[in-house]
Amino acid sequence: MEFSLFYFADDASANHPPRSPKHAAAAADHGVPDHGAPNHAAPDHGAPNHAAADHGAPDPREVGKYRLLLDGARIADREGLCAIWTPERHFNRFGGLYPNPALAGAAIASITERVQIRAGSIVAPLHDPIRIVEDWSVVDNLSGGRVGMSFASGWHATDFVLRPEAYEHRRRQVTESVEEVRRLWCGEALDAKDGGGRQVAVSAFPAPVQSMPRMWLTAAGSPETFRAAGELNVGLLTYLLGQEREELADKIREYRAAVRRASGNSWSGHVVAMVPTYLDATPELARERVSGALHAYLTSSFRLIAGSLRRGAAKLDPATLSPADVDAIVSRSLDHYYDNYALFGTVAQAVDAAERLAGIGIDEIACLIDFGVDPEHALAGIPRIAELGREFA
Repeated sequence: MEFSLFYFADDASANHPPRSPKHAAAAADHGVPDHGAPNHAAPDHGAPNHAAADHGAPDPREVGKYRLLLDGARIADREGLCAIWTPERHFNRFGGLYPNPALAGAAIASITERVQIRAGSIVAPLHDPIRIVEDWSVVDNLSGGRVGMSFASGWHATDFVLRPEAYEHRRRQVTESVEEVRRLWCGEALDAKDGGGRQVAVSAFPAPVQSMPRMWLTAAGSPETFRAAGELNVGLLTYLLGQEREELADKIREYRAAVRRASGNSWSGHVVAMVPTYLDATPELARERVSGALHAYLTSSFRLIAGSLRRGAAKLDPATLSPADVDAIVSRSLDHYYDNYALFGTVAQAVDAAERLAGIGIDEIACLIDFGVDPEHALAGIPRIAELGREFA
């Protein structure tokens, strides 16, 4: 089992006040860079603003929206986690820090040396495959060949204001994009129409470092998408919400069978599950620090979790629910979510949970850490995730 970091929601640091000296010292004890003083291990963003400090204004580096991402990347790189995943999200505060995972990936590449840099996921129908390869080849060069990409068909109709004509056939287009990205990445030219209406052959530049990056297809739960990932001979990125464990195990088996056929039995695939994660010294501390953030996260992402909830025999339709209904449902669901859809608690508790996930065919747990836990606690928890990896091994 491998362990990586996953960013999907909002950076919690935007919702918390600057650190006190006491908090900065506590963070330093866990290896978290202290932005209250110059961080010589990080890029120099200029001299400290003493005038601002004298008037009590926070250092911009202290409250930056991407502090959890960048500090988390440094810690993950140092602690030996396998990868960092960033999404593509549009027009919504929930996840809105990440409209382009290639931009986030370029930033990560500049401050890390070993950790893999992955898109989780590129909404492929919104983009020309040529542009996908151009962007990610830059990141591959900046990182020395550490890029990986998962491709998604997209699920928010509003996202497709960027390319409305692609919405109807988005599921077909995502598989076509994977094939075209492969060809372009290898240096093959594709036929395209230029501004004058002429057919021209174009190749993508710069040339990447890797001969072929690792690729995944993102599946929210549809069995057809699991099979499509296998038929494309790529990995599978999924998550637990909306999928009972036994149901997910069945779909992973279908994926494995399809990928073995596609690869001529030379590969059995690679399954990544995104799992909200927070590990602390005791179960009580973990629950205390997670509870409020988890309630807010589930409320913000209710459209994602509604498929896993029922009213009687029928699945819930979020459009029919009032805010009070949503709050009541989320409140009743917290314990079930805490125990079944996340890695919360101590390292020892998480070992047992990870073993259960490995038992249904999951190869990598992508630990979602930006669901609203105080950023100092979230960052201090990353070495515990690395410890989990060592314990699990």
